[in-house]
Order: sequence, then C-alpha cells, then structure tokens
Amino acid sequence: MAAGRRLLVVLDNARDSEQVRPLLPGGDRCVTVVTSRHRLPGLIVSDSARPVAVDVLAPPDGTALLARVLGTRRVHAEPAAALRLAELCGGLPLALRVVAARLAGRPDWSLDSMAAELSDRTRRLSLLDLEDTGVRAALHLTLQQLPAHLSGVFAHLGRHPGTHVDRYAAAALADTDPVAAESALEQLAAAHLLTETAPGRWVMHDLVRLYARSLDAHPDTLKRVLDHYIATATGAVAAAEPGSEDCFPLPSDFLPPAAVRRFDDRSAAVAWYAAERDNLTRAVAAADAALLHDRTWRIVMTMWPLIVWRVRDGWAPLLQTALTATRADADEHGEARVLNVLGWVLTEEDRTPEALVHLEAASTLAARAGDAFAEANALIVLAMAQASLGGLEEAAHSCDRAVGLARRIGDRRMERLAAQHLARHQADAGHWQQALATATHALAFDRRPGTTDIPHVLLLAIKGEALLGLGRRAEGITQLDLAAREAESAGYDDGVVRALTALLRASANPDVRARYDAALARLTTRT
Repeated sequence: MAAGRRLLVVLDNARDSEQVRPLLPGGDRCVTVVTSRHRLPGLIVSDSARPVAVDVLAPPDGTALLARVLGTRRVHAEPAAALRLAELCGGLPLALRVVAARLAGRPDWSLDSMAAELSDRTRRLSLLDLEDTGVRAALHLTLQQLPAHLSGVFAHLGRHPGTHVDRYAAAALADTDPVAAESALEQLAAAHLLTETAPGRWVMHDLVRLYARSLDAHPDTLKRVLDHYIATATGAVAAAEPGSEDCFPLPSDFLPPAAVRRFDDRSAAVAWYAAERDNLTRAVAAADAALLHDRTWRIVMTMWPLIVWRVRDGWAPLLQTALTATRADADEHGEARVLNVLGWVLTEEDRTPEALVHLEAASTLAARAGDAFAEANALIVLAMAQASLGGLEEAAHSCDRAVGLARRIGDRRMERLAAQHLARHQADAGHWQQALATATHALAFDRRPGTTDIPHVLLLAIKGEALLGLGRRAEGITQLDLAAREAESAGYDDGVVRALTALLRASANPDVRARYDAALARLTTRT
C-alpha cells in the first residue's frame, strides 16, 4: 500500500528495533520518523537509520516553554525566576511542563516562590510529579524496559559523589568488574539515563541522579567508591612521583576494588588528576558528610602531587577538612602529614603566622611518633615559613636538620628535597658558592631517566641563579633555560615562572618573555 506513495510515517515511543521493523513502509518516497527512549542502534545497522539526538532545552527555550503555558506577561514579569526554573528543571521539557501546570493551577503563586520550592533537592522530584505524570514516572518506565540487573547498577551509580563516572568507578559502585560495568554504562546511555560526554566518561542529568539516589543501594556503595579513589590515586602518586613514600596505611576495613586503573607513565597520571580533580574534591565532601573520617583525610592526601603542581589553587579549605578528619579519626600520623601540607599551602598564600602554628605542631607530632620522614618534611616547610619572615639563616638551619634526619633513615629522596630547600635559602641569602655546591650535590642523586620531577626542576633553577650570582652568565642562562623547559614539558607552570623570572633578570630575550607570559597566564586563569 505504501509503495509509490509519498508518506511521512511517525512511530512514536518505540520500545526497540524489533518493534519498529515490521512497520517500516516500502518505497523510496516514504520517510519514517521513529522516536524512542532508546538509541535503537539495530535500525542503524539494518535499515540505515540516521540518528538524531534530542538534547535538553537551553534556558531561553525553557523559559519560552513556560511562557507558552503561563502566558508571556506572567513569565516576563519575573525573568530571573523563569530562568532559574528552567535551570532547576535541567532543561527537561516534561519537568518544565509539570512546573508550568502547577503554576497554572495557582495563579497567585509567583515564579520565584516555585523556584524556592524546587531548590530543595529533597523535594524536587516530588514537585515534578503530577498524578501519574512526571519525571519519576517517566524514569520508572524507562527502567522497567531494561534488563533487571541494570536497575541495580543504575541505583548504585546514583551514589557516586562526583559528576563524571568511568568504568572503574562504576565497577566499584556496583561491586563488579570494569568490563561488566562498561557494558552496563553503555546500555544505560542507550536508554538516555546517562550521557557519554567524552570517551569513557559518563554523566547523569541532575534529575536522573536524584531519582537514582531515591532507589535502594547496598550500604557499602559509598565506601566502595571512596576506596576506589584511594587505590587509584595511590597508583597515580606512584606514577607521578616515582619513589615517593606512601602517604598512609590503608583503612582497616578497606574494600579493594576488583581492578585498579594502571598508569604507564607520569603523563598518564597527570592527565587522570586533571580529569578527576572535581570528583576527588566531591568524594572528600561525601566522605566527610558520611563521617568516614579515615577516608576523608586519606583522599585529600592522595592529591598532594596536584597540590604541589597547583599550589595557588585555594587548597586550604580542603586541607582544613582533612585536618578535622584526622583528629576525629585520632590518627596522629595522618594529622602530622596534613598539618605539614596545610602549613606549606598557607606559607605560599602569604599566611605565614597561621602556617607557623601548623608546622610547629607537625614537627612536634612527628617527633613524638618517631616518624623521622614526617619530621624532616615538617622542618623543610617550617624553613619556608621562617624564610618568608626574613629568617634565612634560621631556615637554612632547619633544612640542615632535615638533611640529617633523611640521612639517618637512608631516604635519598627526602635528603635531596631537603638539600634543594637548603640551596634555595642559601641562594636567597646571597651565599652563591654554598648554594651552587648544595644544588650540584643534590642534582647528582639518582633519578629515573626520562622523567621530570619538581625538586630536579627547582635544583636546576637554583644552580642557574647561583652561577649568575658568581658571574658565570652563560652557564647560568643555560641552566635556567633547561629548568624552564623541563617544567614546561611536565606542565609545572609554577616552576616555569620561577625559572624564567630568574632568566629574565639576565636576558631580555623576547621568546623568554613570551614563554613567561604564557605560563603566568595559565597560572592566574586556572580555576
């Protein structure tokens, strides 16, 4: 009957490809539009279907939808509230229509009052339901059409504390392996319960996440995903800073994930940190809210390479949360480590009096616990605070004590770090020959070939400054340029700025100025 005719056939709300195929008209002059909650990839394979993804409405379109139901006068009277309603509904047309229906039934209600009601996350879903219609009903229907095991995975994904999830985090949440988790993620994305925003990274719409969190999940779900982040970040630390000491023992009730992401090199670890920073921060907040103190401070401490690379990114509140957690956890070892990092960050933020209090406490705690590594670390950072107050000789003495502690326990990495800071204070005091000798000695320490680490970059810069101070200009410029290039290749912009600042004092090269300006712009514009 369809052959030879010009027909537009609309098949609405199709369950799957199999349901659609018998209804497809023949003939080259027919066009069929199929709408579905699912992607229907089978139709692409068998019938050359052309997929068209329908996204959520942008805020202006959301307010336009409200205006069609409520009238333009009422919506235009409260433009900010209308925009807020569109945002709270996440651009979902169904949610916006429910809101519009509620407001249409109560003409005395302001849009601002409705927005205030919807702002309460605990009530939002219930407010977006009317009789048998609404967001929950639609999502429930979508889940019903999926295999039963996916409902459990979906509920567990709702407990993820962050925004994006990968197959490893999903596996930890659902207590399965990454291969099975990825398959589930793809099926949920095909049903539009998830969106793949980048290869291997999925996100839930805010309202979908609220619905997922209303479903039953295993009580250990949050703990499992927190332990996944601890295990993964520990591996990232090992790849990013090879040879570094473990920050802490694992919690006594640690739940090891079925598989942990492997990092082949430092760049892979750096890329993971960059992608996961927001998730890690949110994981800390979730652990803190759940009173999982032993996880709270540990996740913060696994972020220390990121803190070192981006020291000016406002880490103090996160570290304060970690400090409170160590005290609630009654873990003096952890407290000493957190105090040390917090003191360093505060010193970099020019909050030295606050930093000194934390650093002196860190040194005392570490010494009392017999933790020479932590004590040496605390002395190094204490020296930074002392130097910032003008006590360069005092700072050098603290670093000399740290060198001695590191040698006593045979920790060459800590000894090199202490020597790097000692050389820095010697250079700042104008003791160029001492600074050159200390830096040259520390640069001779073993390091992995083909890798770039922060102390090495800073030692090269100090050596370059010392050579300039001794009048050996050509050698100094070479060393400073080498330091800057190593820092650039590692993405260590703070190190780039430090090295090029010293280099610009000796050379007005336009290329050096351009590199300096670019690195400074990256530092000051990063959020």
